[in-house]
Amino acid sequence: MSSESTTADGGLPAAPKTSSKTLAVLQRVGRSLMMPIAVLPAAALLLRFGQDDMLGSNGPEPGGLADVAGMGWMANVAPIVGASGEALFEALPLLFAVGVAIGFARRADGSTALAAVVGYLVFDRVTTRIFFDQGGEVGSAVTVEGTELVNWGAKNPTDVLGGIMIGLVTALLWQRYHRIKLPTWLGFFGGRRFVPILTAVVALGLAVVFGFLWPTVGGWIDGLGAWVVGSGAAGAGVYGVVNRLLLPFGLHHIVNSFVWFVAGDFQGASGEIDRYFAGDPTAGGFLAGFFPVLMFGLPAAALAIWRAAHPTRRAAVGGIMISGALTAFVTGITEPIEYAFLFVAPLLYGVHVVLTGISMAVLNALDVQLGFGFSAGGIDMLLNAFKSNTQGMPILLGMGALYFVLYYLVFYFLITKLNLPTPGREPAEDSPAAAAPSSGAAPDEKGSHDSGGSGDSGDSGGSGGSGGSGGSGGSGSGWSVDPPAP
Repeated sequence: MSSESTTADGGLPAAPKTSSKTLAVLQRVGRSLMMPIAVLPAAALLLRFGQDDMLGSNGPEPGGLADVAGMGWMANVAPIVGASGEALFEALPLLFAVGVAIGFARRADGSTALAAVVGYLVFDRVTTRIFFDQGGEVGSAVTVEGTELVNWGAKNPTDVLGGIMIGLVTALLWQRYHRIKLPTWLGFFGGRRFVPILTAVVALGLAVVFGFLWPTVGGWIDGLGAWVVGSGAAGAGVYGVVNRLLLPFGLHHIVNSFVWFVAGDFQGASGEIDRYFAGDPTAGGFLAGFFPVLMFGLPAAALAIWRAAHPTRRAAVGGIMISGALTAFVTGITEPIEYAFLFVAPLLYGVHVVLTGISMAVLNALDVQLGFGFSAGGIDMLLNAFKSNTQGMPILLGMGALYFVLYYLVFYFLITKLNLPTPGREPAEDSPAAAAPSSGAAPDEKGSHDSGGSGDSGDSGGSGGSGGSGGSGGSGSGWSVDPPAP
């Protein structure tokens, strides 16, 4: 008789394994999205510096560099700089196709990227041809007798989602066929050379399916995006909560991709980030709420963890927490702080989730608008604080100051009142019972001398798959920085 416990339903024991596999796949998808997202800082910087109020000339105060420094020639340089950033934003679907293919495929190489480019070019051209009626050579969108003619320069309505889909398909095809062996007379096309060819064929079929289904599916997505954007404070609050809840599983990038690159439309620009940098006066409301949390709240939480540590551990914990706080404030990278209490004190993370949702909802309700190209840190705030469609900066800074105080007081109170095992508050290792093993103990027994407590949390995988933070139970030096969450 087997010692394993079974249920009446033979399928139930396999559920956890299936669930685990599904989660692992979703985590890989989330991590793969980080490669194309990493391009955004460069695109945002170039596009921002190329605008009239930065390097160019906009006449009224505060003028751009061409006005302030009397460098009139910069008025001609600025559009060139801005165009370079705009090119990256316009090519986001292709960048996502390539980035996701490389990030999702195991042991990817250059042939993976080439296959993704081939696949997306086929997908883009075929879907565009289906979406629009063919009407000869058309240089711009033209409507004749109510019929929109084909426009090869028009933006593909599948946008980033189409690129992500092609990237995933390419990765799967590459993993399955990159070592395929063909008959001798076709040997030249075997192995890695076969993948771009196969990807083109599959992309053709996928494009036809998308071409006929997208008007319906796209309508649903547009409706969802319209609801999220149109629901205002409630939608922003829900997004903030979901964003933080999915962070431990590495799935928040999937939600971010929809809000950042799909929801809403403004003169051909889609998503909060693209619309914000395109000058949409309504964009930025779903991004501003991250600034008080990432720049002010979590650094205050790090200080609270430091101050709540045992005196003998405070110096070591302080080095980690202070560096994490400075990193969060300047760049908006907060994972080193969040993973310090996520696993050892889930209650604190629950409070953090709620406060994030509140910040998002409140600032959205007050019409505060501020965007970012990388994350909600000080660098992005300085770059975009004076942008024409940024508004409510005094309110945002006031909210940040309030959140600094609130996070510090709440975290310090809960840590000390409930004796939560945050870094520096692990179970005492120097008690007599722990320090002196019993006479019957084996010589190699360590008793409680293991670096326990929050050090164990270092084994947990970060949202970007970097392995999480190396907790303070050990040397405390194993911190790894995951790509920014929001």
